[in-house]
Amino acid sequence: MFEQSKSISMNFQHRKRLIVQTVEERGSAEVHELADLLQTSEMTVRRDLTQLAASGLIYRTHGGAMKVSLATDTHRFANKTAVNAGLKDYICQLAAQEIQEGDVLFMDCGSTVFRLCQFIRNKRVTVVTNSLPVVAELMSSEVSVNLVGGEVDKERQAVHGLMAEEHMARYRANRAFIGVDGISLQNGLSAHSEKEASTAITMARQSAKTYLLCDSSKLETNKYFYFAPLSLFDVLVTDNEAKPDVVNAYRQASITIIN
Repeated sequence: MFEQSKSISMNFQHRKRLIVQTVEERGSAEVHELADLLQTSEMTVRRDLTQLAASGLIYRTHGGAMKVSLATDTHRFANKTAVNAGLKDYICQLAAQEIQEGDVLFMDCGSTVFRLCQFIRNKRVTVVTNSLPVVAELMSSEVSVNLVGGEVDKERQAVHGLMAEEHMARYRANRAFIGVDGISLQNGLSAHSEKEASTAITMARQSAKTYLLCDSSKLETNKYFYFAPLSLFDVLVTDNEAKPDVVNAYRQASITIIN
């Protein structure tokens, strides 16, 4: 009996270490991702996450876990944009190649979209955005900046609401660059928040071409709020770590992918 209990305890300790390490490295992780990684059931992962959250080692979310600092730190956006920074930069370099001089661009408040700023600083383009960090980053650049008006969401450092949507509806853009929290072939696009979803829909509606900037960890994941079919965007830009079978499935579904 003692040996059996010891074995179970050691197994949990091993899972605990891997879960915390994975969440720290990625910023967040879904239950099904952790179950695949640990080769165990989703029920076991949920139980482990509950214990880890109670110990303050992770922050429990609707479908998985989040790095504690991302959930509690006052500089949440800065932390969020630093997660998977290399993959986000790779995606944004590809996206920047699509932009032409003189373009009018919509850029939403996503942490991946924000990293596009460094690659367009010297381009003579106009950016319409609801993101305060994007405005701050581009103020001293060649880019002309149009900040959407409305109610400021301090946590997301972005402008949302009815007035923001009416502001965006007055403009037409050549390209929109939007982010997403989850995307799946079966369910379409999903998000953690109705506010960000509403912004993405408005920007896509007012643009000739919409690019979804999405790192591979979000492919075939589903979040709290489903808000649009895959037809909302024209091009999916992701990183080169996306699984080939997943990429092929999207292409077979007639989705244009750049990676």
